[in-house]
Amino acid sequence: MLATLQQKLDRLKELLGEMGSILIAFSGGLDSTFLLKVASNVLGDNVVAVTAESPTYPAREYESAKKLAAELGVRFISIYTDELNKPEFVCNPTDRCYWCKQELFTTLKDICAKENVKWLADGSNADDLKDYRPGSKAASELGVRSPLCEAGLTKDEIRVLSKQLGLTTWDKPSFACLASRVPYGTAFTQELLDRIGEAEEFLISLGLRQVRVRHHDEIARIEVEAQDVDEVMRTKDVIVSKLKALGYTYVVLDLDGYRTGSMNLMLNGKD
Repeated sequence: MLATLQQKLDRLKELLGEMGSILIAFSGGLDSTFLLKVASNVLGDNVVAVTAESPTYPAREYESAKKLAAELGVRFISIYTDELNKPEFVCNPTDRCYWCKQELFTTLKDICAKENVKWLADGSNADDLKDYRPGSKAASELGVRSPLCEAGLTKDEIRVLSKQLGLTTWDKPSFACLASRVPYGTAFTQELLDRIGEAEEFLISLGLRQVRVRHHDEIARIEVEAQDVDEVMRTKDVIVSKLKALGYTYVVLDLDGYRTGSMNLMLNGKD
């Protein structure tokens, strides 16, 4: 028999209580904010949120995470990670997320030891098990817990519970680091990541909520949700002008729309 939503929430609280103290890799997104809120309710001051500034993480997202931690009254620590100094990551192999998460979680484990915190946790949920996520290997190797996943909570369920808790992130669009916009095998540079970040910031400034600008050399492939297609077409001239100014020759709208992990389709030989 499938567990009810309340049973899953109760299980999450039970898990957190057993953990005693926790350091959360905090992105400020839906999942990690929900985890931080529930952990704070259960463990009080025995919770620490850590957010990493990095070349693959837009400043807008970092500032949002910092603000959310303050609103929740949770101790916040900022660190800096530089994936562009890691050759294994820069060459952009299919397991790029492994090398990124290995560096992040190793740093966070050190902070756990210094702060005398028992457990390091991330915001992975049950739906994440369905996608290709090599970063989970690094988490497993370093003993990182995923309480939301352990409680069997899905993304949609976390949205429902977040709304019940009054969290402003309950309807926040999903976000992944800028590296996920680049095809495997295309080496990362600061200029490339900055270009993608600026393109997405511009589209967001037009009122688009869920946006991806996938980089294919001279082509910028835009993904938005179905309800935003008309808005993209209405403003297509300014969008094309801006993205061409950023260095793209062609600007295209993906008719399949936004979907998480679309770059992973190439791993299965699909276009």
